[in-house]
Amino acid sequence: MEQQPIHKTFKEKLRPTPAQERALDEILWRCRDLYNTALEQRITAYQRRRASVSRFEQEAELKDIRAELPEYAAIHSHILQDVLARLDKTYQAFFRRVQRGEKAGFPRFKGRNRFHSFTYKEYGNGARVDNGFLVLSKMGRIRVHWSRPLEGTPKTVTIGREADGWYVSFSCADAPIRPLPPTGQETGIDLGLEAFATLADGVRILTPGCYRKAERYLAKRQRQASQRQKGSHRRRKAVILLAKAHQTVRRQRGDFHHKTALALVRQYDTIYHEDLRIANLVKNHHLAKSIQDAGWSAFLTILTFKAESAGKRVVAVDPAYTSQTCSGCGVIVSKGLSVRWHACPDCGTRLHRDHNAAKNIQWRGARR
Repeated sequence: MEQQPIHKTFKEKLRPTPAQERALDEILWRCRDLYNTALEQRITAYQRRRASVSRFEQEAELKDIRAELPEYAAIHSHILQDVLARLDKTYQAFFRRVQRGEKAGFPRFKGRNRFHSFTYKEYGNGARVDNGFLVLSKMGRIRVHWSRPLEGTPKTVTIGREADGWYVSFSCADAPIRPLPPTGQETGIDLGLEAFATLADGVRILTPGCYRKAERYLAKRQRQASQRQKGSHRRRKAVILLAKAHQTVRRQRGDFHHKTALALVRQYDTIYHEDLRIANLVKNHHLAKSIQDAGWSAFLTILTFKAESAGKRVVAVDPAYTSQTCSGCGVIVSKGLSVRWHACPDCGTRLHRDHNAAKNIQWRGARR
């Protein structure tokens, strides 16, 4: 089967000068202000006239805004259009959740620390790469710390601020696929908390527990930030240290996910996993923190992408009764969550419940 090119994002660290950092901060400030103003306009229109304001109506007003306010005239029009597109996207998601009967979550105004990026929606129109530098319109050339060359055709450019500085993300279409040699093997994986994953052959991948290990340090940093006087320089420093500590945990978890996914993709041609509903699982307040620390959803996204990039397959199967069904004879053996060992009274199969579930997942996937 012929493999199609994939969409890939390349994220690199920026090295802006102090003047460029101030200019980037100014753009973020103006984008946040535009977002909040556009949201207020939509709310007011509905409250007064029971009318809705569309994204295109708001975009049509940008020309007048840029003519009246020089601070917005200094910002590329595509950036401002993307801000309104983001607001429209949050509105559409809100209405979609209402229709499904889910917790709606009406769009909120963005605080000072809740708007972190802006996007040039067309590469080459306001943002491009020239001789290793990122060239932004009305700002100039910014140094980039490249970790790898770009592949495919760049489509959009997003500039974002994180705890340790500024980053640029290039969204590229038609990135080439590099297939890995086939191994002729397939497996099922059962994601859990006692072990991060258990394979159908009984191999267990232990969970790193990145957040659990850093919990005491994070709590210390949180106390220091909360005890500082609001608006003070010491509070800003404490908040930055807290954000960097959380960033370290996220990166440790992401590194584990990437390395684990790559090892599985190299070893197996087809990987079956449970089609989990993470949003429902985290409603269990006794397990929510551990589930979020494991990051199952992020891992499955990474695993699927790496498999697609390597010409392999990742297939989701129905998770119902994978732990209760005996992998030896198919009989339902009911057991509570605290019972970690599967013992079938009919065929005598005895093995860990996660191993039993992984074998059932592989069997269901192969049957499909």
